[in-house]
Amino acid sequence: MLQFIDDIPKDRPVLIAGPTASGKSSLALAIARRGGGRIVNADALQVFADWRSLTARPSPEEETLAPHALYGHIEWMRAYSVGDWLRDVTPLLGGMRPIVVGGTGLYFRALTEGLADIPPTPPDVRTEAQARLVDIGLTALAAELSDDVRVDLDLSNPMRVMRAWEVARHTGRSIRDWQADTPPPLVPLAKAVPLMIDAPKDWLTPRIERRFDLMLDDGALDEARAVLPNWDPGLNAAQAIGAPELISYLRGEIDLAAAREQAIIATRRYAKRQRTWFRARRAGWTLLDAEDI
Repeated sequence: MLQFIDDIPKDRPVLIAGPTASGKSSLALAIARRGGGRIVNADALQVFADWRSLTARPSPEEETLAPHALYGHIEWMRAYSVGDWLRDVTPLLGGMRPIVVGGTGLYFRALTEGLADIPPTPPDVRTEAQARLVDIGLTALAAELSDDVRVDLDLSNPMRVMRAWEVARHTGRSIRDWQADTPPPLVPLAKAVPLMIDAPKDWLTPRIERRFDLMLDDGALDEARAVLPNWDPGLNAAQAIGAPELISYLRGEIDLAAAREQAIIATRRYAKRQRTWFRARRAGWTLLDAEDI
């Protein structure tokens, strides 16, 4: 791997995408240490300050080995969108070489393809979307979206479905109509070193199980206990994989073994969605076998 890293041009941004637990952060740190650069987070849950262990953010020790940015900088209660991330990442693209790493495909899509300037959602519309989700459920809410939106949206992700619903409700235009007016990308793939980690299911599953146990050992349960008084399943931060299950345990609804098992299952399903999403968009990316990293 070191030879491969040495061949990466030191004056070009590096993008590292792939499913959870596939070794992205370790690769980013190796590249930064060998060739220099700032590691920039592109994971939608690692931005939240309350989740270090539960989202497997780089440890304090790892953060001393290379500059890191956009990790844990958002408060628990705050909504945080792709547009927010793109605004936060923009000033980090000059100067020190960025090494953008994460598993949120929409972040990479916005960075490398551009993002439409969609008006922010007013609080009352967001409240309406959350109430409607509770009243009619995710499937029915998704059914209210236009066909052009439904065709490539992750309909199992309540935050994505609510976002699309909110845009249509607030602006009278579908989110796809807005995206058709997309400005030029900040980092075109042709001007970066885009690396995509391919992690086979049989290799990834035991890593997911081991990593969740390490999260528990590292304090994930304490993190869940700290947010329990303010727990709101409608918040962006509450979408962290494993968080609902640990909250259920803390509320006495399930035992810890069941919470662990359900969280691991949820993580495997999430990794499957990530693999599917990335593989469908791998044109222009260099594919890396996770087992070789």
